[in-house]
Amino acid sequence: MSHFLLINALTAFEKPVDNLFWIAPAGAAAALMFAFIFYKRIMRSDPGTQTMQDIARHVRVGAMAYMKQQYKIVAIFFLFAFVFFFILSFVLKVQSKLVPFAFLSGGLFSAFAGFIGMHTATLASSRTANKARENLDGALKIAFRSGAVMGLTVVGLGLLDISVWFIILRLFVGMSDLSAITVTMLSFGIGASSQALFARVGGGIFTKAADVGADLVGKLEQNIPEDDPRNPAVIADNVGDNVGDVAGMGADLYESYIASILATAALGAAAGAKLGHGQFLLVVAPMIVAGLGAFLSIAGIYTVRAKEGASQKQLLNSLGFGVNLSSVLIALFSLAVCYLVLGPALSSGSSQGFLSRIIGNWPGVWLSMLSGLLTGIIIGKSTEFFTSSDYGPTQNIAKQASTGAATLIIEGIGTGMLSTFVPVLSVSLATLLSYWLSGGFQSAAFGLYGIGFAAVGMLSTLGITLATDAYGPIADNAGGNAQMSGLPPEVRERTNVLDALGNTTAATGKGFAIGSAALTALALIAAYVEELRVSLIRAGQTFIQIGQSSVETAAASFSDFMTYFNVNLMNPVVMIGLFIGAMLPFVFAALTMKAVGRAAKAMVMEVRKQFSEKKGILEGTEEPDYASCVQISTKGAQREMIFPSLLAIITPILAGLVFGVPGVIGLLTGSLVTGFTLAIFMANAGGAWDNAKKFIEEGNLGGKGSEAHKAAVVGDTVGDPFKDTSGPSLNILIKLMSMVSVVVAGFIIAYHFL
Repeated sequence: MSHFLLINALTAFEKPVDNLFWIAPAGAAAALMFAFIFYKRIMRSDPGTQTMQDIARHVRVGAMAYMKQQYKIVAIFFLFAFVFFFILSFVLKVQSKLVPFAFLSGGLFSAFAGFIGMHTATLASSRTANKARENLDGALKIAFRSGAVMGLTVVGLGLLDISVWFIILRLFVGMSDLSAITVTMLSFGIGASSQALFARVGGGIFTKAADVGADLVGKLEQNIPEDDPRNPAVIADNVGDNVGDVAGMGADLYESYIASILATAALGAAAGAKLGHGQFLLVVAPMIVAGLGAFLSIAGIYTVRAKEGASQKQLLNSLGFGVNLSSVLIALFSLAVCYLVLGPALSSGSSQGFLSRIIGNWPGVWLSMLSGLLTGIIIGKSTEFFTSSDYGPTQNIAKQASTGAATLIIEGIGTGMLSTFVPVLSVSLATLLSYWLSGGFQSAAFGLYGIGFAAVGMLSTLGITLATDAYGPIADNAGGNAQMSGLPPEVRERTNVLDALGNTTAATGKGFAIGSAALTALALIAAYVEELRVSLIRAGQTFIQIGQSSVETAAASFSDFMTYFNVNLMNPVVMIGLFIGAMLPFVFAALTMKAVGRAAKAMVMEVRKQFSEKKGILEGTEEPDYASCVQISTKGAQREMIFPSLLAIITPILAGLVFGVPGVIGLLTGSLVTGFTLAIFMANAGGAWDNAKKFIEEGNLGGKGSEAHKAAVVGDTVGDPFKDTSGPSLNILIKLMSMVSVVVAGFIIAYHFL
């Protein structure tokens, strides 16, 4: 029987071009294989002296203890959520019976991706520091390829999850309706998003509580260097880099990646149904492009290298070359995919003028994807300009330190606000272009499909772009290991170069993640409307009333649904949803910022207590109690992450029950607009403050220990929760709310219409 099913799976596609789908699972396999190869090569590197290994072990044990505790709490949430979805599926019967299990699948894969990345990072830090004893290039390769393990694991597991579910639903379960298949698959996005939010918020609170406590007491009060082993919070700080900036970020971008593919597939099903042919090709096209992106990311990773004595700009160019090479290659290869896959699906036989041949045809979709890809590059370059110490904005922040922390903070806030204009305009232009080029002004279904493809294009090279992001905390931990191990000054100088680069790449990665979240959230809002169609049909409403006419639900357009549900700015319910949605990112950011403040206060009190009661710590004759600081951060993060996370999950359900569909669409739109802008502001301001401090520590404006340096430390401390807790969590917020709305759409329809 199993042999028959396998043969059926391999031969079930109708046309030879349909078999291009297998590029997606092949890309998943290649990504996971090379992630394993990079991991084994890293493990063969020398971990350094016994002291270096002991320090790395302390960090690894703390990180694993935290993750174990976090997974216990998240498991409780997933149990209750599973029961809720089980009731919706099997008792109320308002959604597919596979939704609860797909939800668990998404959460499991997201957690697994983050865990693998964190485990690799904790093993790579001492090896990176040890390689820095020899040369810069070797240290860069270990740190970057450790980040590549995370990037390729996220891509591999994401594509594997999508491919396996698609095959199961289409072939083994017997679901032949592609619209129902794609909407069902969207449900494991909510599992991934939920796990990502807990990981990002909890990890962000952990790392910034430790970081702020270590800086305020260690640097400002005791005037000891960063990562000094005498600081009781230093191990907790290094643990936080792994649980927040590696595991949290990996889970975050995992859900962005799969959400963009799944939302575009769902929109492809809607567009194909309207067209009357080519539906399967429209659905699998984003999966194929993502599979190609996995192969091309691997090629780009192998090009990253550095010369001894390279400046930060030269190192950035080295990383940029790998990313840009992958981007150029995916643009070329996706042109062939669009021709082979979307050409047959979108051929209209039109011979009218040049624009008519493009709009609504395969070149328009390719250009839409290209607009998303270019937008990602533009956002990265913009973030680099506003956060790197090689450019004026960050240097100007550092100069303001000469008059104290207040002027430095004011300059940083202004810089962060100003930095929003390029990403916002870029995403707006990409949205307009992709909608127009794919034929949106003739058919909204195709325009929205183009927007989804723009999001897929931006994330198509995630394997390497995520590697540049995950590289940052690994380099930071390597610097800490070098400092605590007492390695020679030239080693610390090399790790400082890598660390400063990591601050910029991390800021760039956050901007990239937030930009992709905006396009993905737009596609998800459109997918929400498609889920409304499926839910109405499931509820027995095969026709909807539009004015004096009855329109078949299965054939209704997006504008028909907007009219049917009275979604317009003159409807006060829509405006209420907009206001509440616009407010939520600020409330969410406030809750997470205040959580960091409370946890950091407890950390400061503990560090002060240890310095006061153990006089031998500062003299180097007594070892600090590192474990107590790790425990404080763990308890603070676990306690404080619950309410903000539940707020994001419960609000769209309540909005749907109270205000109905118009309120939900208003809510999602309002949260997208303010959440995107606020997240860019916070991430860039925090990154610029951090690098302004690094700029002074390099010997500029008085160097370490100067009054300017102390002011910069205060600015960096303020920016820590901006860039590592609240800012990056906001992009998950806007996508998770959309995902929740999609999954519970059937429940909301049943509540209001049955």
